[in-house]
Amino acid sequence: MNTVANQNVLTVTGVTVIRNGKSILGPIDFKILAGERWVILGPNGAGKSTLLNILATRIFPSKGVVSVLDQEMGKVDLSQLRTRIGVCATLVSEDIPDDEFVKDVVLTAAYAVIGRWNESYDLWDDSRAVALLTTFGVREFAMRRYYTLSDGEKKRVQIARALMADPELLLLDEPTAGLDLGGREDVLRRFADFSADPHAPASIIVTHHIEEIPIGTTHALILKDGVIAVSGPVNQVITSEHMSAIFGIQISVTSDGSRFYARSS
Repeated sequence: MNTVANQNVLTVTGVTVIRNGKSILGPIDFKILAGERWVILGPNGAGKSTLLNILATRIFPSKGVVSVLDQEMGKVDLSQLRTRIGVCATLVSEDIPDDEFVKDVVLTAAYAVIGRWNESYDLWDDSRAVALLTTFGVREFAMRRYYTLSDGEKKRVQIARALMADPELLLLDEPTAGLDLGGREDVLRRFADFSADPHAPASIIVTHHIEEIPIGTTHALILKDGVIAVSGPVNQVITSEHMSAIFGIQISVTSDGSRFYARSS
């Protein structure tokens, strides 16, 4: 079930993560509304993966409050909440059995499990899994073993899996990392087409490169040294001034109105 327009999908207040007595993230404050498409960027070590793991309810912050889909972490059954959050990230992909059939990789997300066992799936589940594989261009691989796929094909399957349970929030961690140019552009195009549907879930993509920001992205958040350096509408955040300040080198940012490009000035 999709959230109502303008409803808060995610609210993060005063979130801080402390490790060995040192703050590695935060304090962080931001919120995401239904229908918004966010991208999170920042240098290596800025805290992107830590923040994503918190939003995916995989780790708890040391301080602060995280409310996902009107449910506050620490006060709800996370196993139920996780069925409403689609995640495409290393923390999930590394656990997928290599010998799993591709369709089952997607299908098992209906129960928020990894690896087919004794679950019972109905015709609706099967049809949705096939439809998602079709949307992301890997339907013909449905009955192949997962390990036989290329990295680009695996990424498409992982995104389809993240969407299987019809989530209200979608989290993608570097969905085009490691892909060649053709694979990257194909994944970005397919995701942009999917996101254009008004019923598509609110989404957050984490990436290192502004060229990997999909068409239709509405907002951007840039982390540096564990805190938010700048956030807001994507066209106001992804600028030469901000990129140069964040990465400590003169960077020229250009846009064709839908995609962003960067080069050293």
